[in-house]
Amino acid sequence: MKNRNFWAVLLAAFFLIQTIDAQVQPGEQAPPAAPGQRNFGGFQPPAGGTRRGRGQGQMPQMPMMRRGAAQQSQTVSFDALSMSDPFIYPDKETKTYYLTGSGGRLYKSKDLKTWESIPGQITDLSGTWMQGLFVAAPEIFKIGDKYYYAGTYSDHSNLIENVPRRYNVPTNQTQLLVSDKVEGPYTPLVKEQDFCLGPKNWDIIDGTLYEEDGTWYMVIVHEWTQLIDGTMAYMPLTKDLTKRTAEPTTIFRASEAAWSKEMNSIGEATFGLKMPGWVTDGPQMFRTKTGKLGMLWSSWGENRYAQGVAYSESGSIKGPWIQEEKAFKGDNSGHGMIFTTFEGKKLFIVHHDAGTGRKPQFYEIDDSGDKLVLGDRYNP
Repeated sequence: MKNRNFWAVLLAAFFLIQTIDAQVQPGEQAPPAAPGQRNFGGFQPPAGGTRRGRGQGQMPQMPMMRRGAAQQSQTVSFDALSMSDPFIYPDKETKTYYLTGSGGRLYKSKDLKTWESIPGQITDLSGTWMQGLFVAAPEIFKIGDKYYYAGTYSDHSNLIENVPRRYNVPTNQTQLLVSDKVEGPYTPLVKEQDFCLGPKNWDIIDGTLYEEDGTWYMVIVHEWTQLIDGTMAYMPLTKDLTKRTAEPTTIFRASEAAWSKEMNSIGEATFGLKMPGWVTDGPQMFRTKTGKLGMLWSSWGENRYAQGVAYSESGSIKGPWIQEEKAFKGDNSGHGMIFTTFEGKKLFIVHHDAGTGRKPQFYEIDDSGDKLVLGDRYNP
């Protein structure tokens, strides 16, 4: 019996050592940004160090914006809001607009002008690797009688790859949450502790849902921080949206758009690093009134952040996809999306930074032809 216990302990120790050795270790990073250089991200990761497990990684964790039950609702004008990656879900049943963005705050409005913040926590991620983490670029969809919340969560303590002289790539995944009510609470559609909807060795952000010919797809960003030349990709999902049914397929690469510029060439640092590459961000699928399939997406251009558009030649998600020659809106604005008001007006919401932080803005949009036409600034 003693010999059996000895060998059992020895075998367990062997497998533990193998697991530790298999963990991705931090490596040499890209050169640091120059003093005063333009820098997206606001912090610089240390050059080295030892990964010690979840919660003790190389980069600072960004806490989720939580709203305890005691928090009071607040009313604010649209012009007073500061927000990255704005998304509006128009709830037809209640004739109410819901606005969310990175950080997870949720607001509602009847007129797009005055917004009431919703108190309490709208998500419950307890028991999963996402618990306590910041949410980026959340979106809300209604499918059947359920509401789905697509949000991106980043665990910077759990590395999936080290790209030498470039970046220590953390876990980033867009996950689906579900609720019976638009205001939540939303809980993970798949509640397994370590579940990821996308491949675990992919750096994935900004996922959005799209339906074509009875199949739901998640369209995702495969991050430039891992690939150098970032891509858009799609993966088909099961009917209940709980799993992917195939590995992701690349739609296009950022460098295929003439307006998308390589980051070092425009003097843009990221997370305090001079990291070369082309960015993909913020996809949203749409069809014009003529049936033309397009995608809104963002990158970095001559004037920093930029909004672009691509169109599918076949009318299908499978493409081929053709990039517009010029940015749709190239004035440090991006991550925009289209929605329809209850009066039938098409509007475009986008965040813009004029040097005082990211602010959401509305624009009129014309989708009557084969291509989107950006209209005037809209003030509700």
